[in-house]
Amino acid sequence: MLNPSTAPSPQLFSPLSDELVEAVNLIEQANNWQDKYRQIMLLGKLLPPLAPEFKLADAQVKGCESQAWLYHYTLNGRHFYLADSDARIVKGLIGLLLVACQGKTTEQIQQFDVKQYFDRLGLSGQLNPSRTNGLTALAQAIVAYTQDVGT
Repeated sequence: MLNPSTAPSPQLFSPLSDELVEAVNLIEQANNWQDKYRQIMLLGKLLPPLAPEFKLADAQVKGCESQAWLYHYTLNGRHFYLADSDARIVKGLIGLLLVACQGKTTEQIQQFDVKQYFDRLGLSGQLNPSRTNGLTALAQAIVAYTQDVGT
């Protein structure tokens, strides 16, 4: 667990913008992998960058080929995340996970099925094995935070 003095301020954790949610809808509606890929990249650009002082080893998600950082905050039984990556496609994939999990309850997040979600978006089988492994590691880290707080 991170030292609270090195974690982002609780005010930075907030519901996601409608623009991010709409970007995920565009990915789901895209007809081919190239369009989906482009939309994922655009989604990554919509996520606010994590300040350099928060790109700490303690916040890195293990299992990602690229560097990815994840922070968690619980408010009124709901879970909020801040995340970033040094790779554009990973940042877009993080955006997909955040849209699915941001502001959800422990039960909702623990029931989240990343494979089913990516099937629905038409992304299953499109990502190489290392990206799939990294995405799974990110989804597991999101769920693990809900277990740590016990809410």
